[in-house]
This record gives sequence, C-alpha cells and structure tokens, in this order.
Amino acid sequence: MIGDISTSHEKELFNMYKMPTFRKGGIHPDGMKQLSQHQSVETLPFPTELIVPFSQHLGSPATPLKEKGETITMGEKIGVASSFISADIHAPLSGVITEIREVTLMNSITCNAYVVKVDEEQPNGEFTTHYPYKELSSNTLLTMVKDLGIVGTGGATFPTHVKLSVPKGKHVETLVINGVECEPYLTSDHRLMLEKGDEVLEGILIAAQIVQPKKIIIGIENNKKDAIKQLKKKIAEKGYPIHVVALKVKYPQGDEKQLLKATIHREIPSGKLPLDVGAVVLNVGTSFAIYEAIVLHKPLIDRIVTVTGKAIHEKKNVRVPIGTKIECLISYCGGVSETREKMVAGGPMMGFAFYNDQIPVIKGTSGILLLPKRKRATQTACISCGKCIAVCPMGLQPTRLYRLIEHGEYEMAMKLNLMDCKECGCCSFSCPAQLPLVHGMKLGKKLGRK
Repeated sequence: MIGDISTSHEKELFNMYKMPTFRKGGIHPDGMKQLSQHQSVETLPFPTELIVPFSQHLGSPATPLKEKGETITMGEKIGVASSFISADIHAPLSGVITEIREVTLMNSITCNAYVVKVDEEQPNGEFTTHYPYKELSSNTLLTMVKDLGIVGTGGATFPTHVKLSVPKGKHVETLVINGVECEPYLTSDHRLMLEKGDEVLEGILIAAQIVQPKKIIIGIENNKKDAIKQLKKKIAEKGYPIHVVALKVKYPQGDEKQLLKATIHREIPSGKLPLDVGAVVLNVGTSFAIYEAIVLHKPLIDRIVTVTGKAIHEKKNVRVPIGTKIECLISYCGGVSETREKMVAGGPMMGFAFYNDQIPVIKGTSGILLLPKRKRATQTACISCGKCIAVCPMGLQPTRLYRLIEHGEYEMAMKLNLMDCKECGCCSFSCPAQLPLVHGMKLGKKLGRK
C-alpha cells in the first residue's frame, strides 16, 4: 500500500509514479538508449569535402553570398537570411567552393548547396577567446544569435532569434529548457548535458538575459539520472536561479506542448504558440549553441550526432562539421552490417527514412539510425479498437481522420483539427492493423492547405 513504503526500491517506484508528465495519451517504446548513452562524444576527423545546403532551418532558404571558385574561411558568413523566418549560414571549415548544385535533404526538401573542397592544410580556425557579454543589452545579444545562425538543434530547426523575440505587450513568465530527448536511440543531448553542463547552463542564462523570464526550468526525463544529478549539483554550487525537474519517462514528452503540460501545467491552445501561455522553450543543444555564439563568437557550424542502431558496428556520439556526408559518419563508426535495410535521420518515431549516404548533416541532424532487416507486418483493415485514440497526446481521432483523408474529405479533416497533429507516431506505433496513420496525416495536411 502507498502508506507503507518500506524498501528503497518501493520508494523509488513511488517517486517515479509521482513524477510530473502530460496526462493525455502517450506511449512507452523501448528506449534503446543503452546502445550509445555511455559513449563519450568523439570528434570526427576533418572530411575532404562538404556539402553545405542553403536550407538548414525552418522558413526561407538563405541567400548565397559566395560564388563558385571562391575561397571561404571557417566561421565566415556564406549565406544570409532571406526573410524574418530564416537563418544565416556559415562556413563549417575553410576551403574552396567547387560547385553550387541542387541537393535533396533527408527530409525530402530540395535546395541549392555549396560543394566545398576542404583545405587540408588549414581546415579550421580557433574559437577559444572568451568575450564578455553580461553588460550587453538583450537586443545586442539577440542580434548576435541571429548573425551567428543559431537555430533549434532538436530537429525542428526554428530560427532561435525568432523564438527569443518577445513582441511588445507580451512577457515571458517561464523559460523552459528541453532536456527530455524522448525519441528512442538518441543520446546526443544526454551526452551534452554530462560533458558540457557548465556551458549549457551559461547558455541558458544568456537566453534568460534576452527574454527576462521570472522562472527557469530544465525538464529531463528520469532515464537520465546522471545528468539530472550533475546539473543539480552545478546549479547549487553556482547559485543559479534554475530549477531542474525530473519527468516521468513517456513519449512524446519532448514535444513542447507536452513538455509545458508536464512542467508548468499549461496547455497551448490550438493554433497558438508557447509564448501565448507565457513560455519560451529551448532545447539543451540550442542553449549550448547560444553559449558558443555569445561567449566564443562561434557560429553554428558543427553539432553532435548520435550514430546508432543494430546495423552499425560501432555506436557513437560524434561531433561533426555541418555539411559532412553521411558516408563519412558511417565509415568512422566501423561501417554497417550486411543486414542493414534502412537509414533514418533523427529518431525512429519522427525521423525521416532516406537512402542516399551522400547527403549531408545539417543543423537539425540529431541522429543517424542504421536499422537491420526485419519481417514486414501485413496491413489489414481497421478494427475500430480505439488504441490510436487512447494514445494520441493531442486528443485527436486518428482513425477517423485517416478515413476522411483516404476518401479525399480534406476539408472535414481540417475541421476536426488535423493541423493539431504533431506527427509523433504514437497512433502508428499502437495500431494493430499496421495502418500508415502518420503518412495519412501528413498527406492530409499537405492537400488540406491547398
């Protein structure tokens, strides 16, 4: 009984039961974190060639500033934001632009890209000087975040300067930092919190200096106990006004809507943003990128990528320059087994399957999964079991929406809040009929907007 908790194990289970989470829906897939979570971050040897796309962020592609044949220097701005929702692009390494060509990225977006032959004698520069910033105004800091090309590194790649731009008349009550990393397999944020905790915390304080919140919260799922313990210790030692919240392990808790429900108990209305409930949400990787931008004046030109899955020989977390081809990562991690069937960018729930290992890492590439062949399940008719409805964290009716989309009733699907679908994959994961529900939602959104 709850009133008689005697053993330490029972106490731990009781505490886990009490941990905050979102209430509606959600699933518990096998995390597969053990494959790479104990692998310290390694640095990839410099590749000989980079492919640097102009579209590495949500919004309009950057406008190129360089021409074929020109030399570029590491950290130099080579693409400028073409609209408010866009982001600057910088040279990941020094070299020569040998070609400007069209590429198709892992998410199927097609854009132009620089092909850069890396200068093997002087490929990189130094970002070791620590610049003072505490006396700078929030507007100056925000401009630096924009000029150094910082975007969300959790996968969505929303330009960070847009997220941190608080309109007149609005105020930020809570800055919420997303350290959840709920997608199976991925551990890059976990390793970042363990290995660069001081820098992550300083980046959070810089973001707070920009948006001036009343409270700062870091939400971390309880399967990262070492990160929770370490960050709490650092915060206590330095007296930072930051509160770490251990969250119950539940997918998709990393989605900002579910994260806000779990941490500040507020629900974002349909069609609204976190700022409409007084919150700004940043990923821990983005916080680290803000630290490097403001303290070191370093653009977002590299990132940590988890390379994992049962078909890759060596599971690793690797820091790589933006523009590195996937084949370089696979080779560095020992190559793939003969049973490899699928490559996925990101996690298995919301990631993108792709086939071409010549495409590059971009700012939002959190992981590369190499998955083995498996027996394909047979798709059957919907049995109206209701499992998809029970697990939908947005309270939608996936089976009904899917049927409407199948029959071309896009307008009706939109009226039933199709646009609220987060494409998290909970419905497809739980469907005994193996219906491609998420694919249906994506198609319905695309056609319903026309």
